[in-house]
Amino acid sequence: MAFGIYASERSSTFRFINLGSQGYVIGGAINFFKGNYYVKIRTFSEKPKTLHAEESLAARVENMLGGETEMPALLSKFPDENRKVNEETFINESVLGHEFLKKAFKAEYTIGSDNFSIYLIKFNSSEAALKTGQAYLSAAGVEQVESSNVKCVLTDGYNGTVFLSWYEDTMVIISGLAKDQADIAEKYTSAIIK
Repeated sequence: MAFGIYASERSSTFRFINLGSQGYVIGGAINFFKGNYYVKIRTFSEKPKTLHAEESLAARVENMLGGETEMPALLSKFPDENRKVNEETFINESVLGHEFLKKAFKAEYTIGSDNFSIYLIKFNSSEAALKTGQAYLSAAGVEQVESSNVKCVLTDGYNGTVFLSWYEDTMVIISGLAKDQADIAEKYTSAIIK
């Protein structure tokens, strides 16, 4: 959750710093997250001495906090090829506008003039993934399946063409591609679900 709030407020254009898991500086603000903590420190002063003191305070706070300094582990599952840097986010609920889709990491990609999003959801069990996948298929008017290994294309009333896949406890959703770009969806899905 700390990463989710942090990521929703950052921009890939900010100046990133090595603080906590990741941090940035912009206009007198130093924001970073570490483990379960999201820290925001702000000054309205432009004096170099105050800005230096703010940086020292941020470093001291970071050292006092418990938690890991790594980025959330699921982010490493996203392929690097064509991924937009520092645009990953976490969506806690109503992913793609659906109540049954929760707790998804999202990465943005660009290939030529095409922009698309990949959502990754890790469930507690393959049964939970199947239940959520069935709910999505039902919402799209697609026939139900009883498998823990599914890849399909559906038309989502809110999001247009969506490539939906799940294998055991992992679900991958790709939006923003056209139906005739199934080869791109397959390439990225296969890189995540191995």
